[in-house]
Amino acid sequence: MSAQEFVVAPPATVSLPVAGSNARFPVRRIYCVGRNYLDHIREMGNDVKEPPIFFAKPTDAIVQDGATIAYAAVTENFHYEVELAVAIGRSGHNITEGEALSHVFGYAVALDMTRRDLQKALSSKGSPWDVAKGFDQACPCGTIHPAASVGKIDDGAIKLSVNGEVKQQSTLDHMIWNVPQIIAELSRLFVLQPGDLLLTGTPAGVGPVIPGDVMVGSIDKLGSLTITVGARG
Repeated sequence: MSAQEFVVAPPATVSLPVAGSNARFPVRRIYCVGRNYLDHIREMGNDVKEPPIFFAKPTDAIVQDGATIAYAAVTENFHYEVELAVAIGRSGHNITEGEALSHVFGYAVALDMTRRDLQKALSSKGSPWDVAKGFDQACPCGTIHPAASVGKIDDGAIKLSVNGEVKQQSTLDHMIWNVPQIIAELSRLFVLQPGDLLLTGTPAGVGPVIPGDVMVGSIDKLGSLTITVGARG
């Protein structure tokens, strides 16, 4: 039997390094939670606790630690958002909060890069955020640290600096919806699968970057993620 042929070259598998291993974590889907820190909700002009807001980024938006990303096209307000990323290692649907952490393979530091001016325009119309959140290189992500080696991280410090100046600083216990709650709610809407990546929201302090800026995000026990902003894409 002849090998299967494709009319165009199939896309490469997107993957992330795993700490303490030569193996890699293949990324299947990227789910994101919006408005999950009260201080960030307030800085964006809201003050209401609501059910989780979910949106997605394309898998090939992943960019790895140490990379230079283009200043995104069609924006004049290119923003960083540092976030905890949760890597799913076991499939599940209608997962309970009590079972949720058993589905987690590991954790990483991630950035949810955002075309803020487009997001605000879309939000004012009640339109989806795809073009504001799902563009090329919109999801820098660091090394995946296995949950078994990390242990408890739910009150760890989360921080982002730009050119050495701290811009975002909080702790993970300030999330409105914690990791088990996010997994339980998201698994009502989708069957979660190994390879899924969940970005869990950002604290206050989001802001713009310009070409030449160096962003460093960090979370206790998960190391850091360094990304440089290059010329406009």
